[in-house]
Amino acid sequence: MRVLTVGVVALATVMMAAPRVAARSDTSPPAPGDRDAILRTQVMLDRAAFSVGEIDGRWGDNTERALRALQRAQNLEPTGTVDAATEAALGADAPPLVAYTVTAEDVAGPFFSIPTDMMEKAKLPASGFASPLEAIAERVHASPALLQALNPGKRFDAPGETVQLPNVRVGPPTPAASIVVDAADLSVTVLDAEGKTIARYPASVGSEHDPLPVGRWTIKGVARNPPFHYDPKLFWDAKASHDSATIPPGPNNPVGVVWIDLSKEHYGIHGTPEPSQVGHVQSHGCVRLTNWDVARVSQWLRPGASVIFRE
Repeated sequence: MRVLTVGVVALATVMMAAPRVAARSDTSPPAPGDRDAILRTQVMLDRAAFSVGEIDGRWGDNTERALRALQRAQNLEPTGTVDAATEAALGADAPPLVAYTVTAEDVAGPFFSIPTDMMEKAKLPASGFASPLEAIAERVHASPALLQALNPGKRFDAPGETVQLPNVRVGPPTPAASIVVDAADLSVTVLDAEGKTIARYPASVGSEHDPLPVGRWTIKGVARNPPFHYDPKLFWDAKASHDSATIPPGPNNPVGVVWIDLSKEHYGIHGTPEPSQVGHVQSHGCVRLTNWDVARVSQWLRPGASVIFRE
């Protein structure tokens, strides 16, 4: 998979405002229907760099794995429950939601209807967002459906409209030494020089047709906002009618907003136009993260850093 660097995708900052989601007072996992408690846990995990992938207000494998990973990193019992010690580790004093005013830039576009067929994707001028709602949701690491549920009656397409968004802003990353891609845990874990976990992200990792190449590799380079050079010979499920094609850059490009090139030919760590699928479906051999998580991983490490693939 060959890519080229064509600029940088910036993630906008959400301004502070009063919280709407209350703190939890018990030590049990949030009830399946308790969206506010689940949302709060997901936002706090995201802020702690233990991502749940797409924040959706629903308890699932990505959220529970992230919670257990944070507990292990903090030398807590990995119960998967939110007790007082875990609350403290999560930095639970931060508001989980903030107010945001939609800007003219948010709604200016251009926006695109993204086809499913690769040959049709190649005809697009760019692989941009489909709507202001999708763009804003990606900026705050959330599902569009969650934003609509948090803001009933709001359309996200009018400058001046005030909405409530997940408060996912974090500071700059600390130095990292290596990453581990774990096929069993469906994760990418960032380690410091002493081997301590400082961040973890859910991932789609390999498949029966394209298994993860277990071993130690290195980062060759990082391409931001890359085009995608589609070669149907590299995809077992490609249509017979497909030819080689270049899919233009953008967040709805097949590799999203970042490609981290590895020393293993044709393999990389990259983003996706389908964040809701990360950690739930297989990939074509590469390591797939949400766009916001792969952007974060690309900031942690430099070319030459070690990448360990394990089953």
